[in-house]
Amino acid sequence: MFCYCPSASSVRYTAAESNSVLELKFQKLHSTVVDSVNAADAIDFLFQEGVLGKQDMRDLQQKSDRRQQCRDLLALLHTSENPEAFVKLYLAIKNESHLQWLIDRVDQCDVTSLLQQMYIGEPTSMSFDVVSEIK
Repeated sequence: MFCYCPSASSVRYTAAESNSVLELKFQKLHSTVVDSVNAADAIDFLFQEGVLGKQDMRDLQQKSDRRQQCRDLLALLHTSENPEAFVKLYLAIKNESHLQWLIDRVDQCDVTSLLQQMYIGEPTSMSFDVVSEIK
């Protein structure tokens, strides 16, 4: 699976690269995500997509504080071995029309310096532009 990134240099990311980019973006926007996302809706979508297992879903649903539920969800995704965890989170948020402004923030979030640090020593001609659309 490739995710197209319409930008000045028209970069294509593999699913794993897209997930890594989105993971960094969600980390950088952590407080905004915690304050804005209804984790219950995201949990349902992520379970449906196979990102969360039954026990993780149950544990997260037990949280009565909405913000803590979102924090715990993000922490779980950061430790997940699912190669599409953050791609699916992006899609879960994108499904919520009232959160289009957050999708725009994610798309515009610059993680170039963090990506360059991750890939230091690896020969590449890829420039790291913002992922602006995942289909």
